[in-house]
Formats: sequence, C-alpha cells, structure tokens
Amino acid sequence: MAMQSLAMIENWPVPTAAAAVVRADGTVSGSYGPTSHRFPLASVTKPLAAYAVLVAYEEGAVELDEPAGPEGSTVRHLLSHTSGLAYDEHRVTAPPGTRRLYSNAGFEALGEHVAKATDIPFPEYLRQAVLEPLGMTSTALDGSPAKNGVSTVDDLIRFAAELQAPRLLDPRTVLEAMTVVHPGLSGILPGYGHQKPNDWGLGFEIRDSKSPHWTGSSSSPRTFGHFGQSGTFLWVDPDAGAACVALTDRDFGPWAVEAWPAFTDAVLAELRPEN
Repeated sequence: MAMQSLAMIENWPVPTAAAAVVRADGTVSGSYGPTSHRFPLASVTKPLAAYAVLVAYEEGAVELDEPAGPEGSTVRHLLSHTSGLAYDEHRVTAPPGTRRLYSNAGFEALGEHVAKATDIPFPEYLRQAVLEPLGMTSTALDGSPAKNGVSTVDDLIRFAAELQAPRLLDPRTVLEAMTVVHPGLSGILPGYGHQKPNDWGLGFEIRDSKSPHWTGSSSSPRTFGHFGQSGTFLWVDPDAGAACVALTDRDFGPWAVEAWPAFTDAVLAELRPEN
C-alpha cells in the first residue's frame, strides 16, 4: 500500500532520501525511496543504544539507579540527559538531576558502563541484544553509541515496530522509556533552542508541548523518538498508532526545520480514517 504523503520527500533539497510508515501491528503502511540504502544515523543512534541498555537492565546486568557516569549520576540520569555531563566532552557542568543537558558524552559513558558490566564491547552487545533478534542486518555501530550508527529505513521499520509492540523488552519497560524522567526540567533541544520544559524519557525525546519542534503540529504530546544531525528522524505517535522513519544524506539545517513538520502532518492526516 502506498502513502501519497511519503512522496513529499521528493521535494526535499537532499541528494538521497527514504521514508516509511509502520503501524502498531507491524504492518508497513507505505515506503518511498531507496529503503535499503545505508545512511549515517547521527543521533538516531541513541534510541538503539538506549534499547540495548534497557535489555541489559532486564537481563540484570545493570540497574537503572546504580552509579554510572559522573559522581552522583546513575544509568537513569545518563539515559535521560540529566547526568550533568557537557554536550560533547566528559566535563560536569551541573549536579545530576537538576538540568536537561543533552549529552553525547553521557551516551558514551553509558556504552562504557554496559561494556564493563557485560564484558562485551558495546557495539557487539547492541548487535546481540537488539539488531540480531530484530533482523536488522544492515545496521551497525562503529564507534560512539551517541552518534556512529549506520542503518536503513527497512531496518528501522523493524525497530519502530518493536517500539510499538515490544518483543525484546517487557512492555512496561518501554512505557517507562517513553515517560518523562525528572518532569519540569528545562534545557536546549539541539537545533531548536531552549525548551521549557525539555522532556525526555529513557533515551527517547518526548514531544509534549514543545514549540518549535521537528515533529508536526498535529503530532500528539505522547509522540516520542529522536532526530539526528545527519538529516534523520524516527518518531512513534502512540495516539496515531503509527511510527515514521525518514533518512537523508544532507545534514540537518533550516531545510529540515521547514520540511519535516509539514511532512509529519501530511503523514498523520493520511493515517486518520475518513471522518
């Protein structure tokens, strides 16, 4: 089944783009573009890494509230960008739990923590815990768990289906991942400026009432997901019962700020049953 809204990516000022929509029952409503093309994910790597950390938690290798990262910080703090670590360096800029400081360094600390706890290098742990069981054969992590993933739309459809109907994790764990940790904290959403509040769950950004935002004006407040500076995004809208993946090979910038919300609104409008 084709979705006309997905063809909007034809008009994006990017060399290559692919997109797809997957429903809560795992059926693909539509796809467009080279869905088997491998794209650098940038920060869309983070939800995959977070999912692997949550598998480690369910396996008993780590606890969410055990110490990890800077002094006073826990696995939960690192997953929700409240550890106090700076954006891209292992330097503490705030006490844990007091500010939402989006941090690549925090996800690198998470990767090191899980690798130490499991005695498996984190990229390999991610492969065994998430990628292999979901059949994500074109996805790999080569470097930082914050930003060095490579994947395809076809693979991320599988992950987006998993997020909506979990098989690798207890659904209650996934519900916790999409629930705000430390409600009310404000902070900067990269590319979109200061948000008050800047809500996050465990590795997933939560839309709530953020404005401006990379999702659509019709996206429900419960929408969660992530976008990447390589021009990539994945959102799940539980109220719409669907998820959308879009990957490009042009860095995030004003073009994306303009194009993405209209695209998401068109996708959501097409998913709605006729009134």
